[in-house]
Amino acid sequence: MELTTFALLVLAGVATGFVGYLTGMASLVSYPAMLAAGLSPVAANVSQTLGLIGIGAGAATRAMPTLLAGGRRDLLLQLGLAALGGGIGAAVLLVGGEGSFQLVVPWLILLASLMVLVSPRLRRLQGDRSAPRWVYLAGVLVVSTYGGYFGAGAGTIYLALALLASSDAFGRSMILKSVLLAATNIVAAVLFIAFGPVSWWAALALGLGCLVGGNLGPAAQQLIPERVMRWLVAVAGVGLAAWLARA
Repeated sequence: MELTTFALLVLAGVATGFVGYLTGMASLVSYPAMLAAGLSPVAANVSQTLGLIGIGAGAATRAMPTLLAGGRRDLLLQLGLAALGGGIGAAVLLVGGEGSFQLVVPWLILLASLMVLVSPRLRRLQGDRSAPRWVYLAGVLVVSTYGGYFGAGAGTIYLALALLASSDAFGRSMILKSVLLAATNIVAAVLFIAFGPVSWWAALALGLGCLVGGNLGPAAQQLIPERVMRWLVAVAGVGLAAWLARA
């Protein structure tokens, strides 16, 4: 890989990490960048899965106290479920392919985006009560399985789950989203590496950029009102759903 291409992928990784943290739509930036660097669609998907781990790592280094606010044991449990789901999803993808599931994905992302937008009103209708903890944890497993299987918009779907089924504040849910997706991507990447083509230089370049962008994300979030953040996530989700529906 040429040095110029490597440098451009690092810059694309910074944008990917920043956008991915704030909106959950990392692949909107990373996948086109990988294709522009000359990777085949399969290699681009496998390599970006590896590189996107940097977002969660960057966010964790910036906001570790917030992550641990819910307790170390609970965090480890969620990470374990995210890793398990990532492995299940990746295995299903490798065995059966994406198939007709792609037809459902745009509608799933659209629904999650709208849920993020209206979650404060829905929580008020619930009397600000959280769902039983097992419901939320089961949701983490399901969302991470989707993340390992397809991945597009998984951050938005997790955020909707957290806002509706857990007691975590919006800020902590944003950070957890990135860290849990990183755990999902780690396990999925291991399986993809074993059975798919990886461009290590491209994954490294994207990962370095994602590490920086993911680290900047929590700081930027603190400067943006929560209502604006909800609209950003929702608009990005609707855009991704429309793009996938036309693809």
